[in-house]
Amino acid sequence: MAVNLTEKTADQLLNIDGIQLFTARAGIKQTDRADLTLMVLSGGNTVGAVFTTNRFCAAPVHIAKSHLFDEDGVRAIIINTGNANAGTGAQGRIDAIETCAATAEQTGCKPSQVLPFSTGVILEPLPVGKIVAALPKMQPADWADAARAIMTTDTVPKSASREGSVGEKHTVRATGIAKGSGMIHPNMATMLSFIATDAKVSQPILQLMTQEIADETFNTITVDGDTSTNDSFVIIATGKNSQSDPRYKQLKNLLCSLALELAQAIVRDGEGATKFITVRVENAKTRDEARQVAYAVAHSPLVKTAFFASDPNLGRLLAAIGYAGIADLDTDTVEMYLDDVLVAENGGRAASYTEEQGQAVMAKDEITVRIKLHRGQAAATIYTCDLSHDYVSINADYRS
Repeated sequence: MAVNLTEKTADQLLNIDGIQLFTARAGIKQTDRADLTLMVLSGGNTVGAVFTTNRFCAAPVHIAKSHLFDEDGVRAIIINTGNANAGTGAQGRIDAIETCAATAEQTGCKPSQVLPFSTGVILEPLPVGKIVAALPKMQPADWADAARAIMTTDTVPKSASREGSVGEKHTVRATGIAKGSGMIHPNMATMLSFIATDAKVSQPILQLMTQEIADETFNTITVDGDTSTNDSFVIIATGKNSQSDPRYKQLKNLLCSLALELAQAIVRDGEGATKFITVRVENAKTRDEARQVAYAVAHSPLVKTAFFASDPNLGRLLAAIGYAGIADLDTDTVEMYLDDVLVAENGGRAASYTEEQGQAVMAKDEITVRIKLHRGQAAATIYTCDLSHDYVSINADYRS
């Protein structure tokens, strides 16, 4: 039931020189589709990554963090779905290390050059034997195959490509995939996302760029307010475009555009989502203050269910602004719009507003809530979705 989101075909996604993709059916939870993805990287690449801040972070997150800065560089990435290998204690870390060792043997690198990633059910032992058995059966794949193979409750594979000028004369390519549908409220990134570019970027610069891009894209979305144990966002720069002369801002803007498309795709495919909602807060004192108000609106179950019902119950939105935690907020100065319709001003309902106007906006499948605080010049935008009956059903049946 994704909102205005369609699957991209392989010919819509750019190949990136310096990276090979493979998939296999390991049968971790499902047996009818590929659930194991392998990325093999050529030498000379650099990798930047950011991870979940959840203190119960998954075993593969622990191992990936320790392997990220191996002196010989990253040469392989292994991703399984169906099992998060989270809440699995010391044994989970042992299993993640065993997965790295088997992947290294398959690809001809050191175990410390492998980054492992998992997604799926939490608090269940990783069936590492199935992964090890499937590795020799990996088949060559394309980006569209990989996007499908990393899905869990997603209904649409998420992928995107960009090509653009970086520097005076040179063109670089980038392609990315992501998975995520529920348990989405990152404090870093969202579920799993991998972007590859053929640009040549030093590791410290790429790490900084990855952190900044995550903050501007994956850190601006929320589905249900839950931060996953497995969130990871990775950018791979293969360096195969040896003619490139990267300019930081140009390359960051290209990759940021790609990442934002993937981040928004996760919201569009939010579990049970029927509406895609943009919450923009303007005229705040600081960006953090703007985000604080935007998240209060975007997280509210009452607001989200009102959107699902197409009900212009505007008091719910005003209440969320009021409890956002801005102690000195003057509510008489706040303005609120649904799309371009002014619905609240001077501490109450706008004199020009009619119920028919609100109903017309709420009936749309894409809606923008714009809030003007009149406290300063800062702004922030958050993307979210509605909360439907299907969200409850999907999560009630998740382990079945």
